[in-house]
Amino acid sequence: SSIGSFFRRSLRRSGRREGKQEDPAAESNPSRLPQGKAGERSSVLCSAGQFFFEYLVVVSLKKTSDGRYEPKIAYQFPKRENLLKGQKEEEERLLQAIPLFCFPDGNNWAPVTTFPSETFSFVLTNVDGSRKIGYCRRLLPSGRGDRLPEVFCIISCLGCFGLFSKILDEVEKRRQISMAVIYPFMQGLRESPFPAPGKTVTIKSFIPESGTELIELTRPLDAHLEHVEFQALLQRLCPDLILHIFASAVLERRLIFLAEELSVLSQCIHAVAALLYPFTWAHTYIPVVPECLLDTVCCPTPFMVGIQMRHLERVLEQPMEEALIVDLCQGKILRAVGDEEEILPVKLQNEMLASLSRHNNNNNEHSSEQVNALVSEAFVQFFVRLVGHYAAHIKWSKSGPGTFQERAFCKAIASKTNRRFVKKFVKTNMFALFIEDAEKSRIPQEGK
Repeated sequence: SSIGSFFRRSLRRSGRREGKQEDPAAESNPSRLPQGKAGERSSVLCSAGQFFFEYLVVVSLKKTSDGRYEPKIAYQFPKRENLLKGQKEEEERLLQAIPLFCFPDGNNWAPVTTFPSETFSFVLTNVDGSRKIGYCRRLLPSGRGDRLPEVFCIISCLGCFGLFSKILDEVEKRRQISMAVIYPFMQGLRESPFPAPGKTVTIKSFIPESGTELIELTRPLDAHLEHVEFQALLQRLCPDLILHIFASAVLERRLIFLAEELSVLSQCIHAVAALLYPFTWAHTYIPVVPECLLDTVCCPTPFMVGIQMRHLERVLEQPMEEALIVDLCQGKILRAVGDEEEILPVKLQNEMLASLSRHNNNNNEHSSEQVNALVSEAFVQFFVRLVGHYAAHIKWSKSGPGTFQERAFCKAIASKTNRRFVKKFVKTNMFALFIEDAEKSRIPQEGK
């Protein structure tokens, strides 16, 4: 219960539009994940030269006194020593939380002889808005007879799902040989700098009976799309529904996604969040909700969460406020506010619909990276057409930051339907945070 309380308070972002009341629970909560620098709001930091990861954690299932299985950390790499008291407490909270997200299904497990390995990710959001990502590979160790699955989880502040999925491929390959083969590989990875966009880093790794292997890890050229797989969304939802979801996310409503596979949940929710680029979802964001935190859906503030389909009845029984509930298995919306089709300006909505329809029937004409770029471009153009003139309405002082002229900005939009939408959009946290950064971005020239 203490873990549940901890997450309910700490998973909300603290960045609030000026004039809006802070979340007192989040503000006063002493039990929260390590905070980043003051004012840091980026969802994921992807700077070249950083460590690839903070930890590799192995989570296994341990039998409890009542015969059930509880996830526990069996191994942590690297072990951090000589930590200060505050740092040690922060690390303990982080390590205590990880098993919940590696086995979010609950404790109803039993040994099995076969288990298809699966890759998924989760996000831990600090109170200040900075995020850590857990990249997970759940697999069945090699052996005979009934066995329990285990999870290899890489914790990193870097968002690059494709690259970390390849790293987990290497981890799984080594796990089938011996646990001892994994750690030299991870040490070599930890000693290598995270590459710049479009660049490659080569890791040397020795495998018994195979010799030394060279593993090349390349970052996509377009850094903001490296944590995205739009094809996963296009395969499960028709373009109309994707636009309804986008409209709800743009106005920062409550969104619940349902699927049984953890990989589907994490891929699709990351894709929805990426549709908002260059803006960032500024509220509770949990791609895979552990069973013990299902009452997150009762939260009165905006959220974007993924829940396994087996928990649908429990979710619908919760006393929640209006929310958009999306069934990713059947490709349909189970519950809606009702105005989703009317939120976006009709002309721009039709243009995006046409673009999505073209990419929805891809027939392998484009690579995954090309689909990502084409889909993202359609949504970026939506924002450019509506709010791309924001810079012209920042009034700059001689030496300090600028001041956004909201009224003049809205009046400059000729179309009444576009202006009606923008007047709602400028009240969102994601727009406010974007403008705050823009107001601080200009460095005054000397003597002016």
